[in-house]
Parts: sequence; C-alpha cells; structure tokens
Amino acid sequence: MQQLTLTRPDDWHLHLRDGAALKVVLPHTVRQFARAIIMPNLKPPVRSLADAAAYRDRILAAIPAGKQFEPLMTLYLTDNTSPEETIAAKASGFVKAVKYYPSGATTNSEFGVTDIRKCDRVFEAMQQVDLPLLLHGEVTDKDVDIFDREKVFIQRYLIPLKQRFPKLRVVLEHITTADAVEYVLNANNIGATITPQHLLFNRNRIFKGGINPHFYCLPILKRETHRQALVKAATSGNPKFFLGTDSAPHTRTSKESACGCAGCFSALHAIELYAEAFESVNALDKLEAFASFYGPDFYQLPRNTEQITLNKSTWKIPDEVPFTESGLVPLNAGQEMTWQMV
Repeated sequence: MQQLTLTRPDDWHLHLRDGAALKVVLPHTVRQFARAIIMPNLKPPVRSLADAAAYRDRILAAIPAGKQFEPLMTLYLTDNTSPEETIAAKASGFVKAVKYYPSGATTNSEFGVTDIRKCDRVFEAMQQVDLPLLLHGEVTDKDVDIFDREKVFIQRYLIPLKQRFPKLRVVLEHITTADAVEYVLNANNIGATITPQHLLFNRNRIFKGGINPHFYCLPILKRETHRQALVKAATSGNPKFFLGTDSAPHTRTSKESACGCAGCFSALHAIELYAEAFESVNALDKLEAFASFYGPDFYQLPRNTEQITLNKSTWKIPDEVPFTESGLVPLNAGQEMTWQMV
C-alpha cells in the first residue's frame, strides 16, 4: 500500500496549554484533527463553566486563519465540584466531559481529587444527565509501585465506582496495561483511549542509551507484554478503544532537567505514528475506525465527513520544533517515519 485515505480523525485526549504555548502547538493538531477533547489541567485549572468558556474562546482565537477545528471542553474535577456545575456544563453544549485526576498523579494535578468517594453526588448528577467521566486511572499511594498504579486503581476505585454508578459513561484514558484492556472489554458503558507512545514503545525505551526523558510520561511506559496487549486492542475493531494522543508539550529545558516533566509531544506527527503502529501488525485496514469512528460514536457526536491522505514516504522527525523559551522535542525525534500526511 502506497497511499492511505482516512476520514479526518479526532483526538480524544489533548493538552494544548495556554498563552504563547497554545498558539504554537495548536496548528499541529488542526492540521490533522477536526476536533479534540481538551484537557483542563491549566494553572489555575478549568474548574467551572465560565473557565471552560473563556479557555474555549482563547483556543478558537488561536486557530490558524482559514482552518476549521472544534475544541471539546472538559471540567477539572475537584473535591469541591458541585452537581449543579456539571449539570450546567452538560446544558452548555460545548463541555463534553468531566476529568478526574488523582491529586498529585501528573502535571498540574495538585488540585485533583483527594478521595473519589467525595465526588459521588457529582457522579450521580453526571449519570443523570449523561455527561462522561474521564479518568486518569492511577493511584498515587507511595506504597504502590509506579508500574502497578493503573492495575491497582482499577481494582481499588474503578470497579467500585462502576458498581455504584452503572449507567455513568466512563473513559479510562491513556490505558497502558493488559489489565486495563481486560477490564474495558468486560465492563459496560466504558471506553478507553490509547496513545501512540504506548502502542509503539515499552519501558526499555526510557533507558536506551541512558535516561531518555522525552519518553517519560504518566502513566509510564510498561512491559512489552502490555504493549502487545494494547496493540491487539487498538487493532481489534472493538469500538471501545479509540485514539487519544495525550500529546503534552513541555520545553526541552523542562524535560532535560534534574526533575524532568512527564509527557510526550506527539501532536506534530500523531496520525503518522498511529499508522506505523497499525502497519507493524498488518492492520492498516483497522486504523480509520479507531481514529475516526469509535471516538465520536462513544461521545454521541456525528462522524466527520472530510478526508485526509497519508503517503508511503520516508521522512525524518525533526530533532526539535519551535516552542516558547526553548524548543520542543517531538516523540521519537530524529528517527525515520514511513508514512506522511499530505
């Protein structure tokens, strides 16, 4: 196959940041995707409907002239989020979900939930109005190994949550383990996003040639057996699994530091990375549904009608792209790709 035509995809998990950073990274997403679920973990976070409306306006203002893109907004769940706020968010039409971060789990998560049971009134309201809950599915207990955080979260928190609120639509985001795949396959009213880094790399890549901070993300890369389970799920044709890059821009200096930030930047070449992953198991015929159909179906939105084209063409991922005070290093920088969007 020398050319691949797909219905224009959507990104169901995206970090755009704000201010100058937003203006720099947004065009990369707009080039490939028609819509994206926008993460709310700014400083301060997007906690209210008014916050979401203002952030949405800033995103719309940053879209390159002549381009079309729809930001799908989310609210940042805290211990103090009210049921009334989520009901109003649903009624707004532009807020599509509420995001749960365990306090301290990842970038700008210090405002996150300290005890998930404190949010039961909010979950009940979300269930009633059918507003999805997006989960960063990790525990943050110091006694839990970082490679087991997802598995323990499912056992300790997600299973009881779904028992209490069986009709609540849930997305288990950026899944990384065979345990998560198995749970999603057997649970009701739940979907899962999968990132390009978790499809393409295992945890050895973090340490290849020394510590490589540009492959450090949270949830962290896992064993090869888990990567294989994710590839099998993504290419299975099961509509519970769909595209979510979790593209997270950090400056080179903030990544290459004594305490490097977690996150991989893939917005530059996301759809090409997914094409590489699907081609590796001879499943390019399954890419369009994963990238373009299953996400909007889960969110009860219309599928896109425009198309994009990828050509079989060798090109090199740049070592760095312009960003703010220092450059931005793309995922797998300096390596060759064999698919390129035209």
